[in-house]
Amino acid sequence: MSKKPVTLWFHFFDVLLNIVIIVAVVAAIRTFLVSPFQVEGNSMIDTLENRQYIVINKLVYFIHTPERGDVVVFRPPNADHSKYYVKRIIGLPGDEILIRNGEVFVRVDRSGDAHKLDEPYLNDRNQNHTFVGAAGSGDEKRYTVPEEQFFLLGDNRLGSLDSRSFRNTLNEPTPYVPKQDIKGRVWFVALPLGKAHAMEPHEYGF
Repeated sequence: MSKKPVTLWFHFFDVLLNIVIIVAVVAAIRTFLVSPFQVEGNSMIDTLENRQYIVINKLVYFIHTPERGDVVVFRPPNADHSKYYVKRIIGLPGDEILIRNGEVFVRVDRSGDAHKLDEPYLNDRNQNHTFVGAAGSGDEKRYTVPEEQFFLLGDNRLGSLDSRSFRNTLNEPTPYVPKQDIKGRVWFVALPLGKAHAMEPHEYGF
């Protein structure tokens, strides 16, 4: 018995089906597993640099909650909610964050002591220079992080738009980022190749 000849239409639909499957797989990977981003600006220097390409792990936050020290991509709670930012998680739900004289303290237990953050990822320019107002001011500010929300700072403390300065359309302070707006943890720096490396969350020891 002779086989029926394979038609041109069969080849066309076979190629089309493969394209659809590939697109669906890529879309699923980008939605639920990993996704590439390009860093814009200098708010995370020296940890991340302007125009570097990074890959974020989205799956991790389907399994675990964000942790202190994670560098994450998120939508900010300010008036421009359409852009993505990249910052470091400093405060977890229930934490009290104290910024005083350029230093950052965290009180995990309301009745416990406030721990001064050890932040070796800050360069010499930013070390002990986390201020609430204008650079060089010595004012003090406390933040109590609500449930299901987080407090984030850029590593370039003297040049970062972050939880210290987020504001809504009414120009009211909105320091905290809801969990659902955190899209993923920075997994590794992909480009340029000369600076490619994995990103490990910092352990604060408390």
